[in-house]
Amino acid sequence: MDDRIEEDENDKELAGLTTLPPHRKAHSYSQQLRGASTHKRHHRVRKHSLDDSRISSNIESSFYDSDSDDDIFSRSSSTNPGGGEEEYNEGNDVTQYQPLQEFIGAGGGTGIFKAPFRASVHPGRPPCLELRPHPLRETQVGKFLRNIACTETQLWAGQEGGVRVWEIHNSYEPGSGLGGKIRRGDEDAAPFCESADTSPTLCLAVDNGNRLVWSGHKDGKIRSWKMDQRFVTPFKEGLSWQAHRGPVLSIVISSYGDLWSGSEGGILKIWPWESVEKSLSLSPEERHMAALLVERSFIDLRSQVTVNGVCSISSQDVKCLLCDHVRGRIWCAGPLSFSLWDARTKELLKVFNIEGQVENRVDMSSVQQQDQAIEDEMKVKFVSTSKKEKSQGTSFLQRSRNAIMGAADAVRRVATKGAGAFVDDTKRTEALVQTSDGMIWSGCTNGLLVQWDGTGTRVQDFNRHPCAIQCFCTFGTRLYVGYVSGIIQVLDLEGNLIAAWVAHNGPVIKLAVGSDYVFSLATHGGLRGWIIASPGPVDSMIRSELAAKELIYTRRHNVRILIGTWNVGQGRASQDSLSSWLGSIASDVGIVVVGLQEVEMGAGFLAMSAAKETVG
Repeated sequence: MDDRIEEDENDKELAGLTTLPPHRKAHSYSQQLRGASTHKRHHRVRKHSLDDSRISSNIESSFYDSDSDDDIFSRSSSTNPGGGEEEYNEGNDVTQYQPLQEFIGAGGGTGIFKAPFRASVHPGRPPCLELRPHPLRETQVGKFLRNIACTETQLWAGQEGGVRVWEIHNSYEPGSGLGGKIRRGDEDAAPFCESADTSPTLCLAVDNGNRLVWSGHKDGKIRSWKMDQRFVTPFKEGLSWQAHRGPVLSIVISSYGDLWSGSEGGILKIWPWESVEKSLSLSPEERHMAALLVERSFIDLRSQVTVNGVCSISSQDVKCLLCDHVRGRIWCAGPLSFSLWDARTKELLKVFNIEGQVENRVDMSSVQQQDQAIEDEMKVKFVSTSKKEKSQGTSFLQRSRNAIMGAADAVRRVATKGAGAFVDDTKRTEALVQTSDGMIWSGCTNGLLVQWDGTGTRVQDFNRHPCAIQCFCTFGTRLYVGYVSGIIQVLDLEGNLIAAWVAHNGPVIKLAVGSDYVFSLATHGGLRGWIIASPGPVDSMIRSELAAKELIYTRRHNVRILIGTWNVGQGRASQDSLSSWLGSIASDVGIVVVGLQEVEMGAGFLAMSAAKETVG
């Protein structure tokens, strides 16, 4: 009779239990392994390893939830090797057969203990156009995107194997990736077209006058791409020529239509618009002649400002070029210095460092310098013999001075190339942009924003974020700043912060404005478009509409994860032990996470290789 009553009570307990596993929240539960015991005892079903009487009601209510995690967690069961049921002992010596009491670690729901928020639309940033979601790194070998530029209706991107283009009005069209075809890494990307394979693309410039997009490449070539062509994959380049011996690091179109390009060692060249226009007018059959015509027409600015082996501009690599269309000037930025040029006369106006201090001022124009040289030569011819001897002594001193200056310039070049031996790397210039009020803004690796006027005078500086600045873009009275932390900030023309949000989970390396969007490119290759009006009232309306239609465009997957640790320092594990630990269960889980302890002298690499080989 007593056995029947006990069975009825057990049946009631089983009926009252849910078949779903408990939902894990911000608590950590661990259970010690039970030691071998010869006593048989009855296993009473319970919600967890602790009895109900030992778990406070508030902890129990916060720990268990009605959500179904059946596909994530699985129940564990213990069986008796003897095959019979164990007997449950209610005596005073119950602790002899019970596991040690568990501990509960609660982090207060903050930091790493805070459950991540999951929603169809991120609540901490404006809604965006996912032009190209974050691709897996292993799918991007040879296809990493490194630069973007916008026209009125297109978004161009420079990649390691050429360029690709998106028609912005087709961003929501069906189809994915390459011309409607699916390629690994671009399964969810908007339809785009790719060019034929070229050397890695390092920079892009939009030429609206000629309806072209110019690209600078690692092999030293400059290539042109037509905007208005009918794109098919792969589409071909237009005019191209060998511009530099080293990589083309930056290009810009001046107010007078000339093409300026910069390379390593401070090399700066100009390609006059006359020769470019004439080459573009030639037929495709005369492409070789067109390339030769442009190649021979360049103007080497560095050689123009070099006198007796002493160059007035820095030998640092050209980081970026900017055209000041208001004043007709070209800004050339290196990591630690700037040079200011007249876009019409091609004369050097000013050289100054990142602190605004003038390094070399050119007060006389080239014509005045030539007249002065002729005048000095005439004076030397008609002086007396005594004065000739004096002038010979002066010329010797002048030659000595030039030799010392040349040696100093060589030392300066070596120090700059050393990247930090004599300079402060935290102040290196990374980006340059001109706002609508005519002011120039530069961004540094220490997060410093510096504002300059049109003459190269430092006006003021700001520090809105401690991370390095990677890129700029501007639209109207707004300045967009991209940081290495993945944050985008919006500033007004006075430098006041309007808004900021986390745009990507990686560094934002390029920003471009086009077709009512501000497009951001992350270092992992993800592309997003942010509405020009954001942040604003339109964001809340779009967010509510997207949340109401969440089931249309979202997918949920349940993934099993196996997590374990391995003390590598205690010795190399055998293949049998790894197979019993990982091999038998790896087929039932989607992700295997192995943490290594006491890793020294390359043991981590060997251990991970063995684990990967076991998992397969």
